Amino acid sequence: MKTVVIDITTEYDRALTEAKRLINQGEVVGIPTETVYGLAANAFCEDAVKKIFVAKGRPSDNPLIVHIAKLEDLEPLVAEIPEKVKIMAEKFWPAALTMIMKKSDKVSDVVSGNLDTVAVRMPKSDYARAIIEACGCPLAAPSANLSGSPSPTNAKYVFNDMNGRIPLIIDGGNCQIGVESTVISFAEDPPRLLRPGGVTLEEMTAVIGEIVVDDAVLNKLEEGAVASSPGMKYKHYAPTADITIIKSNFDTFKSICENENATALCFDGENENLSCSSVTYGDKDDGYSQSARLFDALRELDEKGATKVYARCPETKGMGLAVYNRLIRAAGFKIKVM
Repeated sequence: MKTVVIDITTEYDRALTEAKRLINQGEVVGIPTETVYGLAANAFCEDAVKKIFVAKGRPSDNPLIVHIAKLEDLEPLVAEIPEKVKIMAEKFWPAALTMIMKKSDKVSDVVSGNLDTVAVRMPKSDYARAIIEACGCPLAAPSANLSGSPSPTNAKYVFNDMNGRIPLIIDGGNCQIGVESTVISFAEDPPRLLRPGGVTLEEMTAVIGEIVVDDAVLNKLEEGAVASSPGMKYKHYAPTADITIIKSNFDTFKSICENENATALCFDGENENLSCSSVTYGDKDDGYSQSARLFDALRELDEKGATKVYARCPETKGMGLAVYNRLIRAAGFKIKVM
């Protein structure tokens, strides 16, 4: 299969026309969003959705997120819309926010990972919503990477992973947020945060009150437990390099990296004080700059040929929680507290 890349910023009409044609033929298309690039297929076509799992090499019990372009697209997907979902949608959508509800009969088990719920989001990206509108159907779309590897934040990395696996990639430039959406379940009350992302826990709590943080946000999912959200069950976002997170001050981190000849995954500016190889992933005090850089930094580690990596530990407040959630999975939960 030949994979074609079309830049939507310069060939807008052609990009929409080709995406619509292929999606309506039951194919999978790489699309840009504000979070990461996604592998999109018609959410109502089981055969098309199955092609996503094949392209990614993704476990079939990992649920997918369904992307919509406007609020009225939500109703056919769910059994009912809880009042708190309406409040959240009015406050945040379109946004990097995925909400889980009881699904309707229109949503197949292939999309939901055999669960009785469906995860839905309305992306903030104008390009993503325009593609959904053009296709005339909701799009099931996980991140556009090989399963387990870092999610792609630009079309180059999508092509690296998906060349020959999908027919089309729509290039919309770099993603602004850089990590996947927040996932919160309204299938129970109080709602449960399953994956932190671009809409923070603090922002949501200010709108709807109490939110339970699932234990799997900061820890491994228990053996045999069912993953109710993408990014929970398996080691995710990992480069080939072996990563260990170091919880310490910078001087201790510097000493460990240099003494063990490891590659440092550190914050901006810290690399100037290291004699070992290093890659940076954002400002120490800015979770949003960290999220925008993290996945690119993980891919750069492989490009540098890094084998042993020690990573600086981000804060777990605000956007830092999403960064930490991705980093501990990239590290396979290997953490040293010094």
